[in-house]
Amino acid sequence: MAISDAHFLRGWKEVLTACKLKPGEQVTVLTGDDSNRQIAYIAKLAASDLGAVVTELNLPVMNGEKALSPDKSGYVGKTALELNSAALACLKASDLVIDTLQLLFSKEQEEVLKGGTRMLLAVEPPEIMMRQIPRPEDKLRVLAAAKKIGAAKEMHVTSAVGTDFRCRLGQYPVLTQYGLADEPGRWDHWPSCFSARWPDEGSAEGTIVIDEGDIILPFKHYAREQVFVTIEKGMIVDIKGRTEAEFMRKFMESFNDPRAYAMAHVGWGLENRAHWTVLGLYNPQSQLGMDARSFAGNFLWSSGPNTEAGGDRDTPCHLDIPLRNCSVSLDGEAMTIDGVVQPADQK
Repeated sequence: MAISDAHFLRGWKEVLTACKLKPGEQVTVLTGDDSNRQIAYIAKLAASDLGAVVTELNLPVMNGEKALSPDKSGYVGKTALELNSAALACLKASDLVIDTLQLLFSKEQEEVLKGGTRMLLAVEPPEIMMRQIPRPEDKLRVLAAAKKIGAAKEMHVTSAVGTDFRCRLGQYPVLTQYGLADEPGRWDHWPSCFSARWPDEGSAEGTIVIDEGDIILPFKHYAREQVFVTIEKGMIVDIKGRTEAEFMRKFMESFNDPRAYAMAHVGWGLENRAHWTVLGLYNPQSQLGMDARSFAGNFLWSSGPNTEAGGDRDTPCHLDIPLRNCSVSLDGEAMTIDGVVQPADQK
């Protein structure tokens, strides 16, 4: 069901207050012609009502002729900011940017964040956003998981269907997403609730089995058969199975970029209000798929870019694949068992 403007305004004010928005701060709402207009409009109203100085910056959409999918995560990292120095200056002069365009994985986003600007991505349907308004306990769960993953030297993931994957940790910073851009230079996504880390380069090894019913993003569908992914020295070297595996191979091959096969972030979902079922209840193209990425106990692994972690692998091919029923351990300590979050302080 739709969310009324009045209800959405209350939600936005709650989230912006939690993002520590102060009267007089410069807020830029970044939009494109394909942005959700209710999100952009109500975000502007909420920021203005809280005393911010609000600007809307509209940039042209792009990459449509390159991407195989209309999904904004189907071709990442290349944005309309690349040659637009005036627009980039506007974002860098802002205290908070509300991004409805999706700058994720772009070098321009990293440049803006390094200057201390806070940035909140908001592209999910308002109904999903309102169901998962960030709460203090969500942040605590994510930070508790981040402390674990930040101290760990190795991740090991297994499942009953054959996943047996290991990687070393320590080279890259920890990724935390709890839905709030509440510190200088922080990027986050409302809604979101997970912690992850990029494996040390060349360390990821093993087999990951995508089971029937697991979700493959940005394809935005539930796997109809098993896919067996082999990783060696940090790279995907084989994708076996039937039609599902061929689909995945052909998509990745279309980028003609060997960096697309690198392992990217690995972690687990922590949001008990996110649901595995939601992807099947909406038009897939209306959402980015944050329920899939955040539902509690998933093992979320990805491939492709590492620029978000400070690396230089800026391939536009990015897959996020949340698996159910996996057991994730750090240095032998269980974080999830058969898809159930452990221990109690992360639930």
